[in-house]
Amino acid sequence: MEWLTTAEFAFNNKIHTVMKLILFKVNYEREPRMGFKIRKIEKHAKAKKKYIDRNKKEMIEYKVGDKVLLSTKDLT
Repeated sequence: MEWLTTAEFAFNNKIHTVMKLILFKVNYEREPRMGFKIRKIEKHAKAKKKYIDRNKKEMIEYKVGDKVLLSTKDLT
């Protein structure tokens, strides 16, 4: 357990291969404290976030009794 925080920080500090952004910056909207500042990604992160938010779809709220189709493709 003592290494969990360090492992989480290291994982979130990696550049995401698809978004080309540091996950910590995307998640917490601030730079991780590592002794230096990461300014290069700030504008890029904001632009990506706007793009992602723009393409979000509203979640459908289902009620008990609603009929839905279920794909069995990923069920084992």
